[in-house]
This record gives sequence, C-alpha cells and structure tokens, in this order.
Amino acid sequence: MSSASDPKPVVTGYPAAPPPPAVGAAYATTGTAYSYSAPPPPSGGAAYPTAGTAYPYAAPPPHAALYYSSHYPNGSAPPAAPYGPPARPHTRFLSRLLAVAVAFFLLMGLATLILWLVLRPRLPAFAVSSASVSAFNLSTSQQVLSSDFDLSLSVRNPNHKMGIYYDSVAAAVFYGSDAITETSLPPFYQGKGNATTVRARLVAAAAYVDADVAKGISSDRGPGDGVVNFHVRVLAWVRFRAGAWRTRRHVMRVYCDDVPIGFKNGTATVGSLVGSPKQCEVDL
Repeated sequence: MSSASDPKPVVTGYPAAPPPPAVGAAYATTGTAYSYSAPPPPSGGAAYPTAGTAYPYAAPPPHAALYYSSHYPNGSAPPAAPYGPPARPHTRFLSRLLAVAVAFFLLMGLATLILWLVLRPRLPAFAVSSASVSAFNLSTSQQVLSSDFDLSLSVRNPNHKMGIYYDSVAAAVFYGSDAITETSLPPFYQGKGNATTVRARLVAAAAYVDADVAKGISSDRGPGDGVVNFHVRVLAWVRFRAGAWRTRRHVMRVYCDDVPIGFKNGTATVGSLVGSPKQCEVDL
C-alpha cells in the first residue's frame, strides 16, 4: 500500500492503442463485437501480407481531370496550327500574279462588251450587182467544165461610227453544193458609211465536175429560158474599228444564192446576169 504522503503519478499522453487483432480474428470495438471476419485470402494459397507490408496491387489511376489539366495561363490551349507547311514566297507570288491576270482579262472583256453595246456594230450589206461568164464550155461525157466568171460585188458599210477591215477574202462559184471555181481577193478597208464595189474574176480551166452537175447545167441552159442558177460565196476575216479601238477578227460568210445567168441556147459560151442585182445574206 502507498502512504498518503506519496505523490500521485502524473498521467500524460493517451493510452497506448491495443494491438491489432490476429489475421482471421473478428474485429471488436468497445462494448460491441462485429461478426464479420476478414476477407478470404487470395486464391492460390497466398496469405495476406502482414502488417507494415505494402499491398502488391497497382495504384489506382489518376483522376480523369488530370488528363485535361492545363498549364496555360488562360485555362485553354491556343488553337492548333493549320496542317501542312507554310506557303512558300514564290507560290504566293504566282497566286497573286494569276489573280492579277484574271482580273485584267475580265476588265478587258467587260470594256469590250460595253463598247460593243454602245457602238452596236452592224453587218455590211452585199449584193451581186453584175455578173457575166465567157468561155463557157461543158463536156457532159467527160465531166469537164471551163469557164471565166466576172462578178461585181457591191459592199456597203451601214455603220456611221465604225470602219471595217476585210482580211483574207475569198470568193467561189457553186452549182448546187459543188464548187465550180474559186479565187482569192485582195484585202481592203471600208470606212464609216462607205459603199464600194469589189471585182472578182473566177476562172475554171478544164475542171472536173460531178456527173449530176454536168447533167444539171446542160439541162438548165437547154430548151426553155436558158437560165442557170449559180451560187456565189464570199468568205472573209473581218475586224471592226472605232478610233483606236479594234475588235478581234471574226469569220464573215456571204451567201448569194440563185444568181441567174442567162444563155441564149444550149451551146452558147457566154451568159450574163438576168434581172436586178441579187441581194446576199451575211453571217458573222
């Protein structure tokens, strides 16, 4: 026994924790015992590790937000750069040059269209004012034709603001759809509102003709009025001019159909235009 004079011991700290229960023993707290036992050991006969030993399981994956964490001050990444390497200087130069060229041609086309609408060019008027043929000799058996056509074409420019250049002019005489003779004519220029006459001489020297052509001509200049209808064609490259402005070249075709040439009889070697001048159709 201790005497009353013995000092009482000073108690400091907390009481020591009780030792952990043995593996497989039931857990219990003060006043209450739990009936649950420890989980069974892993399969394969391996026991749970003892206290103080790390579990062999992998660490849990980090929180999903960690995959989207940003180190940018504004909280969001800058937009991604475009794919592919940057454009080279010479590529940009070629692109700009092409754009300038396209714009130039568009402006030129627009200016030409405006001038065309303002000036409103009209097609020239053609007519066969006179026509004659000499040395006309046809052999139906040999299908050979010789002839010397002399034509006068009246040409009038109806434009009072534009002149017309006639380049590479050619003329031909047809019977039906077959050409009998053709020739080239010298180029010429026709001023504003001008009217001029173009002479054309077309010679055929023993030219071969189709059998149907030979029979048709022989029949037309035989009994009856002796009139043979020939067709005159003119082909030319033309340009319109107004001051310093000129159009590009266009193909002009002139159709003078059914030009009547009268012969006195079936053996006559000369003939001439019957009736008034024959008007022509012009196509551009």
